[in-house]
Amino acid sequence: MLLIPILAASLVLGSCGGGSAPPPPPVSVTIMPASATVSPGTTRQFIATVTGTTNTAVTWQVNGTTGGNTTIGTINTNGLYTAPGTIPNPPTATVTAVSAANAADSGSATVTIAQQVAVTVTPNPVSVAIFTTQQFSATVNGVPSTAVTWEVNGVTGGTQNTGYISSSGLFVAPGGVPTTSSGNGGVTTAPVRVTAVANANSSGSATVAIFPPNQNLQAGSIPFGTSGGNQNDSSTSGNTITCCGGTLGSLVARGGTQYILSNNHVLARTDLAALGESIIQPGLVDARCGQGAFSTVGHLSQFYNLETGSPPKIDAAIAQAVTGAVDSTGNILFLGASTDPNNVPLPGAPHAGSGVTATLNTLVAKSGRSTGLTCSRVLATNTTVSVQYQKGCGTGTIFTEMFANQVEIAGGGFSAPGDSGSIIVTQNTADPVALLYAGSDTDSVGDPVSDVLNFFQSGGNALTFVGGSAHAVIGCSLPVKPASASLTVPTSTPSATALQKAFAARDADAPELLAHPEVQAVGVGGSYDHPGEPAILLFVTKGQPHRNLPTGVDGVTTRIVEGELFAHRGILTAEESAALEQSIPPPQLVYSISDSELARVQAVHSIHAEGWMRQPGVQGFGAGSSVDSPGEAALVIFLIRGAAHPAIPLVIDGVRTRVRESSRFRAGFGDSAQQRGCLVPSAREKQVKRPRR
Repeated sequence: MLLIPILAASLVLGSCGGGSAPPPPPVSVTIMPASATVSPGTTRQFIATVTGTTNTAVTWQVNGTTGGNTTIGTINTNGLYTAPGTIPNPPTATVTAVSAANAADSGSATVTIAQQVAVTVTPNPVSVAIFTTQQFSATVNGVPSTAVTWEVNGVTGGTQNTGYISSSGLFVAPGGVPTTSSGNGGVTTAPVRVTAVANANSSGSATVAIFPPNQNLQAGSIPFGTSGGNQNDSSTSGNTITCCGGTLGSLVARGGTQYILSNNHVLARTDLAALGESIIQPGLVDARCGQGAFSTVGHLSQFYNLETGSPPKIDAAIAQAVTGAVDSTGNILFLGASTDPNNVPLPGAPHAGSGVTATLNTLVAKSGRSTGLTCSRVLATNTTVSVQYQKGCGTGTIFTEMFANQVEIAGGGFSAPGDSGSIIVTQNTADPVALLYAGSDTDSVGDPVSDVLNFFQSGGNALTFVGGSAHAVIGCSLPVKPASASLTVPTSTPSATALQKAFAARDADAPELLAHPEVQAVGVGGSYDHPGEPAILLFVTKGQPHRNLPTGVDGVTTRIVEGELFAHRGILTAEESAALEQSIPPPQLVYSISDSELARVQAVHSIHAEGWMRQPGVQGFGAGSSVDSPGEAALVIFLIRGAAHPAIPLVIDGVRTRVRESSRFRAGFGDSAQQRGCLVPSAREKQVKRPRR
């Protein structure tokens, strides 16, 4: 019974349709590979794929000639191309597969006939210390050759950040370890490749690991700025041992006794250590988790308790130095005023005494375990900052501590995990200004040295820095000085909708804005203080005061662009604004401000810091400079990238605001991407090294 309706349905379906049949699908021919380089007299197999027809046969041609010829190369019926014995002129040919189903359909590939060469670079791989040199050599087809072009990371001759290389293959390492974002909010070392290029198609490379000698076991009385930490700074989970370390920052003295100064989370294991525990050099992180060589250089004497200590909060600890184990003059690697015969900066002691107060835009330097010597400038002062910690080494609870009056240093590359404990000094006099202990992928954070020294004062005996006379840190002025911090700001690109709002505000107030005698033109662009937001650009005469110009117009911030005589005047188009901006140098990341401006921003900061630090997504609130209005103060608001936060006003109590967005400020633990495997001492144990931030 069920067959009847099925048959009926079949009959109905059979009666549907009508008219002509649909056209056949188009025939398509593709060749793989689409291009190839072939040495004279050698062969290369090409494969043709035909779709749209059941006839997949093809006829092979070279430059339109079926089967080719001995001048341009031949090809058989299976697509095997044989290059001519000599390179033709021009040295290229076109291989074509023509469809047998339709001669109008074909596919082609380009063949370059060139002598293939094998280029080898030696040594490979190789480790090169910062500031030092390495001679590379190239062989072409097994024969030493100087007829090559040398590159570093794809740039002929190299760069300041990755190192330079001469036409003879002499590589000069950069003064600092190249760094990059680790992809998870941290900073890690960047790879460097030296390449010898014989021609456009032939090259060979060597992998270069740039490292600071700060990580090594130091001979004799150790200098500072080197790897070190607590001998017990490790943890075990299952069959995995994680070990940590940081930087032995500087030598200090109190009552005739010398001490090693570093962070609590480097020497005192984030409040977990007992007084008297051994401090070693290098730290476990560089001593194969205790399986390698190290020296005991001190014993933990005192530390500020991060969770119970009274304000002002600091991250600091001191260890009494073992007699003869450390450099009693306080020398720090690469911090000297002169170089050795190979132009490598010598160790140097900081300016002896109590250090100085950090001021905005001051040029600073540090020498630390992970990145060696780095050079930057003070981005913000008086900063209230929230820093994330982890108890123990790689394990334990994560907690947050709030610090006040902190020093912010520009540039994520200024420090990396393992640099914690480094002393930050001025570049021109080597005066200590801050003790580095935390950072993000854009900035580093330090405790003011005055707070550190005051805490360790005891019985009328002050703690002071052991050192020498004031001197310049020469490493920050050499041709290969560390490119550790970008001191310019990235381009700000607002959305089209935001720009329309700015144009409307500009047009409504243009007559009033142009009435200011110093304003030559008004345009629209992006804000540097508020990245991604629009700004009304006020092109003003350089050197003339502009204190009476508005900080914003109808909810859009203003940006001051200083120059001489601009090519365009009045109300500008978007193209004219862009052209004028390109005619002047790019803005700086930090500008100096007057004492009166500093006092103004500090007064507003003291009123609002506590309230802003309670806001979600805010991890710092400091006193700095505006980029939109050079010479004017700004409240720098540090935001956690990707976290929800309240709208940031353009002005607070008459002071401009500036947004600085980054990864989380962290101290006391490194990200997993920065872990490095140690040698495995047995089949049952696995060791992991984790540098302290």
